[in-house]
Amino acid sequence: MPQIIPVFKKDAIELKVSEIAEQISQDYASADLVLVGVLKGAFIFMADLVRKLTIPVKIDFVRVSSYGSGTETTGEIRLAQDLETDIEDKDVLIVEDIVDTGLTISRLVEHFGAFGPRSVRICALVDKKERRKMKIDISYACCVVDEGFLVGYGLDYAENYRHLPDICHLKF
Repeated sequence: MPQIIPVFKKDAIELKVSEIAEQISQDYASADLVLVGVLKGAFIFMADLVRKLTIPVKIDFVRVSSYGSGTETTGEIRLAQDLETDIEDKDVLIVEDIVDTGLTISRLVEHFGAFGPRSVRICALVDKKERRKMKIDISYACCVVDEGFLVGYGLDYAENYRHLPDICHLKF
């Protein structure tokens, strides 16, 4: 049975989400903003973030996978669900649960760029630098960690642990 060790508690996450929502609201005060959540992991973070924004936004989702049921990326990025919203001449903010290797998010930035948005930026619940393979500019990050396999607050391991209110290190 793996050990579950809290890394970021619920209250600290809530405070950081509020701070980031305030900054996004200021930065995009006069923008035509589309938030794009990356399913499944970002759904809890994105829901909390949207409720704290003070500006109108459009919302869409994409679904990508690269992990399967393991703890290591397969390196193969599969887009299972694409955008339904027209993002041409709009500001796009990708809302991601965790940026780890950077392969998935860099692929999404490139993919969205083909649709002619005014800008594409990244908002991550967790910026994890341990296995970074791509140089990624994350505009907004709630939590920054160096290492560890994380679960909770939407993050999963083989579809388990998303329900945990804290972000935890899963030790095998």
